[in-house]
Amino acid sequence: MKKLMAVSLSFVLLLAGCAPSFNQQEEVVQNENESSEEEQAIIPNFKISDSYYRTILPFKPSESRGLVVNNVNTKYDINEFETGLMRVAQNHFDTEKFFFQEGQYLDKTTISSWLSRQYTKEQLEEKDMTEEENLGLNPVDDGKGTKEERNARAPLYLAHILEHNYLVKDGDNKVKLGGVVIGLALNSVHYYQKEAYGTTYEEDISHSKVEAEGKKMAEEIIKRLRQQEGLENVPITIALFEQSERTSVVPGNFFAYAHAAEGSNQLSGWEDVKEDYILFPSNTAEEKYREDYTNFLNFKQDVEKYFPNFNGVIGKGFYIGDQLQQLNIDIPIQFYGKSESIGFTQYVTSKVVSMFPEYISVQVSVTSVNGPESLIVRNANEAEPFVHIYQ
Repeated sequence: MKKLMAVSLSFVLLLAGCAPSFNQQEEVVQNENESSEEEQAIIPNFKISDSYYRTILPFKPSESRGLVVNNVNTKYDINEFETGLMRVAQNHFDTEKFFFQEGQYLDKTTISSWLSRQYTKEQLEEKDMTEEENLGLNPVDDGKGTKEERNARAPLYLAHILEHNYLVKDGDNKVKLGGVVIGLALNSVHYYQKEAYGTTYEEDISHSKVEAEGKKMAEEIIKRLRQQEGLENVPITIALFEQSERTSVVPGNFFAYAHAAEGSNQLSGWEDVKEDYILFPSNTAEEKYREDYTNFLNFKQDVEKYFPNFNGVIGKGFYIGDQLQQLNIDIPIQFYGKSESIGFTQYVTSKVVSMFPEYISVQVSVTSVNGPESLIVRNANEAEPFVHIYQ
C-alpha cells in the first residue's frame, strides 16, 4: 500500500519543525505608487513553487477589494478568475523577477462606473450626470420596446474588472511597478427580469459575441488606463474570461489575452488561451475526451462496488489544449466508524495509482456529514501519493 499518513496534532507540530523557514526575508525600499515617498517593504525568500509569485509585504489590499464577490456568478468562477489571471501574467512577467501586489489603481468607484451601461443624452439628464461621467462599457438601454426586447437587444456583457500589479526590483535595491494585468469577466448567459421582483429569465450569449464585445471593451480600457497617473508607461496585459452560468459546478475560463508594450495605448495581436474545465461524468466529457471519460467511469464503478448503493463520485478536469492536467474528485459518503473511513481511503488510493496515468495530477477529497474524512493527492509524474486522514 502506498504511504498513508494519519495526521494528528503531534504530526502537525512535527511538520512545523521540518517546514522551510519563513524568517529569512529580504528588505528593500519600495517606491510609493502614488507619491514620491518611499517605505520599507519585504520580499519573502520562500516561494511555494515556480508557478506562484512572491507577494510584497506588508500586504496592500486592492482599492476595489470585495467587488468580485458581488459581480462574478459562482465561487468557482471567483477562484479561477483570480488564479487564472496569474497564469496569464506569466506570459510576460516572470515569477522569478516579478512580485505580486493587488491592484492599486482602479478603485471601487472607477470599476463600478465602467461596469455600468452607457447612457443616452436623455438618461444623463435624468440622472443629473455629465457626459464625462458616462463611462459605462456595457451597451445602452435606450428604453424603446418592451423590457424583454431591450434586454435581448442589449445584454450585459461585462460583469467584473480585476486588476493585478507586478513589481520588479531596480538597480538601487528598490521595487517599482513593472507591469499591470487586467482581467475582464464576461457573461456567457444574460439574466433579466420583465418586471421588478418577477421571474428571472436567461438567454445564452454566443461565444463569438462574448469575444467580440470583450475585445472591443479591452481596446477602450487600455486607452483609459494610459490616462491613469502611474500607468502611462508600464506594460499592460488584458485578458478575457468567460464565466459559467450561475448553476455550474465547474468554473469558466480565460480564452484570450493581448499585451500593450511600455508606453503603448494599442494592444498587440490577441493570443488564444487554450484552457478548459470539464465536469465528469458529462456528455461534454464523453464527446470531447473519450479516453479520460472512460478512465473516470472505471474509477467510479470500482468505488460503487465498494459501496453498492453509492453513486456520488464527481470529477472536475482542468485541460490545457487537449491534455488533461489535473483531475479533482469529490466523494461524499456516509461512514459509521473511523476504521471504515480508513479502509475506504486505502482502497481509493490504490485505484488512483492504478487507474489514472502518471502525467495527470489527481486529488480526491472524501467527505461525510461530519466534514472532511480524507485527502488523497497524487502529483503529476510522482508514483507515491500523499494521503491525509482527518482526525
